[in-house]
Amino acid sequence: MKEKGRRDFCIECRKETEYLLQKKDIVKNIRDKEYTFGITVAVCADCGEEMSIPGLMDKNVQEIDEQYREAEGLVSIDDIERLMKIYKIGKAPLSLALGFGEVTVSRYLEGQVPSKEYSDIVKAVLSSPAYMKQKLMENRKKLTEAAYRKAFSAAESIECLFSVSDKMLRVIAYIFKKLEEVTPLMLQKLLYFIQGVYSALYGEPLFEEDCRAWVHGPVYPEVYDLFRDFKYNPIDDARFALLEGMEDALTENEKRVIDLVVNTFGMYGGKVLERITHNELPWMEARRGYGEGIPSSALLPKESIMNYYILINQKYGIGSEDGLRAYIYDMLGKTL
Repeated sequence: MKEKGRRDFCIECRKETEYLLQKKDIVKNIRDKEYTFGITVAVCADCGEEMSIPGLMDKNVQEIDEQYREAEGLVSIDDIERLMKIYKIGKAPLSLALGFGEVTVSRYLEGQVPSKEYSDIVKAVLSSPAYMKQKLMENRKKLTEAAYRKAFSAAESIECLFSVSDKMLRVIAYIFKKLEEVTPLMLQKLLYFIQGVYSALYGEPLFEEDCRAWVHGPVYPEVYDLFRDFKYNPIDDARFALLEGMEDALTENEKRVIDLVVNTFGMYGGKVLERITHNELPWMEARRGYGEGIPSSALLPKESIMNYYILINQKYGIGSEDGLRAYIYDMLGKTL
């Protein structure tokens, strides 16, 4: 059955017609400066003239606003909402904490475009929790004690993110983007598999952090410290709003490997992934001499992980999802 097209009244044809949504460039002068904006227009399928349809004007205003902010390097409404979320702070307290007037942030959220000076301050606290702490201390007397403590505590918590490398943060951000639910145990194992597959396919580790052979399998201690409070629960961490879009800096090869691992190993829970690692040579060698359940922090060398996965690649062809699934199937068969 053919899907019906969009329809509305065309004033040129004097009847209801189908229309198509297309992009059109327009030129506008704002504060004596010329800009070219791409906006959405509705074009009549019969006569080719533009049509006025409900909601389109509001959409054009939003498109122009977003493109103007981007052209001028100004923060967006989404940026400000993200800032409030990650620092657990309301509109008025945020305004005061940043040294603005009490209703400034409220006005920005309603669509008022910030000045370059104020926009740069918002950008700075988005990228630097240390700067946010500085602003909070500068304006502490303007805030309630509860608002100050809550925001300051959030800033300190966010600083913990920077205890791991940018590459690791980007990989984690990409995993969170691809999977709806990830527990700390599952995350640790996915990071280990990503490191193994990437180093086998490209001859070098993806991230610099060292892995340790803990009782429950390979663990990156710095990452463990970031999410330890979630225990066995799915990670729901407002701090990662700070890293939104950070995964875009990953290369195509890096994304390819993460996709391979997420689409295969990522279909299993943390305990199943733990069972797989317990049957792999790198973890078993690092745990040699330790009884079952005995804690250790033995290094699981990057070279050991890479050499093992090179052999696995030669046998299974882990550059494909089918190869990884065959490997997973065989490893799980050993645990039955």
